[in-house]
Amino acid sequence: MKNTVFTGAGVAILTPMRPDYTIDYQRLGQLIDWQIAQGTDSIIICGTTGESSTMTDEEHVECIAYTVKRVAGRVPVVAGAGSNDTAYAIWMSKEAEAAGADALLQVTPYYNKCTQKGLIAHFAAIADATTLPIILYNVPSRTGINILPATYQELAKHPNIVATKEACGDIAAVAETVCLCGDDLDVYAGNDDYVVPILSLGGKGVISVLSNIAPGPVHDLCAAYFRGNIREAAKMQTDYIRLIKALFCEVNPIPVKEAANMLGLGCGPCRLPLTPMEEANKQKLAAELRRMGLLQ
Repeated sequence: MKNTVFTGAGVAILTPMRPDYTIDYQRLGQLIDWQIAQGTDSIIICGTTGESSTMTDEEHVECIAYTVKRVAGRVPVVAGAGSNDTAYAIWMSKEAEAAGADALLQVTPYYNKCTQKGLIAHFAAIADATTLPIILYNVPSRTGINILPATYQELAKHPNIVATKEACGDIAAVAETVCLCGDDLDVYAGNDDYVVPILSLGGKGVISVLSNIAPGPVHDLCAAYFRGNIREAAKMQTDYIRLIKALFCEVNPIPVKEAANMLGLGCGPCRLPLTPMEEANKQKLAAELRRMGLLQ
């Protein structure tokens, strides 16, 4: 059995931007402190929701280092360090390790893609180059490539590959992965709309977008499940489904950043090519925030 990076709700944290699109580190620090105070179990920095794809190398490394320093050991820090270029992912992983991250999040190669054999070679090369535990990230809707259960079985043999963030949307495939890998691979929900189903298959928690605006409830959902109160957890899951849907009515992180701004969290704009939210969608999002009691 491998060590678990975290159990419960990890937040795929937003990167606050000033009006000139520079990173607002003061606001990031405030968000980190608020998240931890609300019960968030892990901070995932420089992921898709954090707009890492538009960061310079210097910004990427600085964000990780800043987060590690601000968190100061209170919860694990997982650093997004993935790329479609294996050599670059190795470099970024080493930088994240040097900055003090507790674990790495490694997305499947995108655009150039690869075969299942290529996935094994890619992730193994990264895992060989670091001592940090690695959480794989399977999100075919963004990358165009899917990690198959048999591939997970092979990847889980590596001592540094300890978990996956699953956003394939195929619960049967996740069940097969759990069957094949057992205790050699932890599973986290990669979508907020099926946290309870993933937990029911032995999942360890969620890496959540919703947690950016509702960290307490997402933590409580996981905690209720682990206490054995399945009915309470299921009710929370279904209660939040409409808001979760609204948070993905446009490409992530446009809606969640808009929601955070509506709630006074001061996260600023998204960098291009992400543009401001359409007004009609913004009104639907505001209505769902009010329905859930998050916005007055």
